[in-house]
Amino acid sequence: MKHPTFYFLLFTLLLASCAPAPTPTGPQTITVMTHDSFAISEDVIKTFEAENNAKVSFIQSGDAGSMLNQATLTKDAPIADVIFGVDNTFLSRALEADIFEAYQSPELTNIADEFKLDPSNRALPVDYGDVCINYDKAYFTENNLAVPQSFEDLAKPEYKDLLVMENPATSSPGLAFLLATRAHFGDGYLDYWKSLKDNGVVVVDGWETAYYTNFSASSGKGPQPMVVSYASSPAAEVFFASPAPSESPTASIVASGMCFRQIEFVGILKNGQNQTLAKKFVDFMLSQKFQEDMPLNMFVYPVNKNAQLPEVFTNFAQIAESPASLSYSEIASNRDAWIEAWTAAMK
Repeated sequence: MKHPTFYFLLFTLLLASCAPAPTPTGPQTITVMTHDSFAISEDVIKTFEAENNAKVSFIQSGDAGSMLNQATLTKDAPIADVIFGVDNTFLSRALEADIFEAYQSPELTNIADEFKLDPSNRALPVDYGDVCINYDKAYFTENNLAVPQSFEDLAKPEYKDLLVMENPATSSPGLAFLLATRAHFGDGYLDYWKSLKDNGVVVVDGWETAYYTNFSASSGKGPQPMVVSYASSPAAEVFFASPAPSESPTASIVASGMCFRQIEFVGILKNGQNQTLAKKFVDFMLSQKFQEDMPLNMFVYPVNKNAQLPEVFTNFAQIAESPASLSYSEIASNRDAWIEAWTAAMK
């Protein structure tokens, strides 16, 4: 005679076999806050989504300064899980605001120490590029005008009204340019800026407006033949042209001290809804696949030492051999005061 326990177990197994199969879990959602210049190939994002059963949503939030302000104001109830685009000019402000969750990604082993500015790994480096003045070659040729080779040249009468730049208070390239002048002139930097103001320098809120509306070599055919942009921008001019020209219509002024090396970071936002997936997305951004896709989307250099550059980038993008240098600690201690003084001087 079989024990009653046997019939109980048999009954349980029969019930289990009749139960409906569990419903597959839908994709998790991760939200990434970025600046307006962020771009990456759709198939690269789809790779991450497929590998992690995820859906990635992006929130573009203005220039780097505006994005950081928004992240700081919403840090107790963040609107995203990850933030990308805080650079070394704004990094100390982000760290002081305590918006990041520390994370030591395994991909950091493939990144040189020179890019790792936060030893606590709250902000992890993703890319770098040199902020420089770009110029419209045709304008200078047609007007038989020499290309300026120093900050001092820019204040000369022959370059009056020819330069557009971004506001350092709201734009990371604008702040990078301000820092380059501070490194060059020291305490006399405000006197220099007053001379630029007298010489008609045009200030706009962000890079998109400066490059695509004011710059004469861009699609907007604006009034200024010089713009504060990146040393990689000439490669973008070739890449997006149809047909592709044999040389770029623009070039960068990479004279000693006239460029500032900008490093951009990614961080996991504290109190985010999906920190496990956020860590995976940070790993993905630092991986070779993502890093190799960046140059022809954002025209920046990858920090992953294994990432290969595309040919158009190596042929037309420029690198400053002697960019301006200010220590991270000096920027952290003085950035806000320098911006306030600049703002007052430029009124």
